[in-house]
Amino acid sequence: MFIDYITLMLINMVAGLFLLADYVYRGIDSSNQRQWIPGFGITGAIALTTGLHMSFTWLVIGSFNIAFGETSVLFGILFVAAAVSLAQGWDLLTIAIYGFFAGLVAIVVGIRIINLNMTKQPILSGIGFILTGLGGIFAAPTLYWKTNRTWRLIGVAVLIVAALIWALTGYLAYWNHLEGFQKWVPAPMR
Repeated sequence: MFIDYITLMLINMVAGLFLLADYVYRGIDSSNQRQWIPGFGITGAIALTTGLHMSFTWLVIGSFNIAFGETSVLFGILFVAAAVSLAQGWDLLTIAIYGFFAGLVAIVVGIRIINLNMTKQPILSGIGFILTGLGGIFAAPTLYWKTNRTWRLIGVAVLIVAALIWALTGYLAYWNHLEGFQKWVPAPMR
C-alpha cells in the first residue's frame, strides 16, 4: 500500500478557488488588495510543495502524478506569485498570462482523464479540471474587464462550481482514505 496526500491537495485547491472567487467578486477592484495575501500565500505554498514532491518522487501509481502533481505545481506557483505581487503592489497581468497556459494544461488533463477513464469518477474529475482551467484561461480578460460586473459574476460562478466539485471529491476521498489506510503501518514499524 502506498500513501498519498491528494486529499490535502484537493481541499487546498478548494480553499484557493473559493479565495480566488472572492477576489474576483469583491477584491479585484478593491483599494485593500493586501487582505488576500495570506490566503493566496498559504494555498500556493501547500500546492507548490506537495506538487513538487509528487512530481519528483512519483508516489502514486501511473499518470496520477502528472495529473495531480504537475498541475498542483502550476496552481501553487500562480498563488505564490499572486501573493507576492499583491504584497509588492505589482500588476497581476503577467501572472494572468501564465495562468492562461496553466489553464490550458488543466483543460487538457481534464479531457484526458475523461478519455482514459482515470479516477473513480472520471467525468466529475475531468469537469473539475476543465472548469479550474477555464479560471486560468480567463484570468487576463477578467483583469482587463474588471469593471464588467456580469463578466466577473460568470467567472465567480465557474470558480465556485469547480471548487464544489473538488470539495465533493476531496471530502469523499478523506472519508475513504481514513478507512482504507487505518491498518497501514510505516516501513520502520513493520
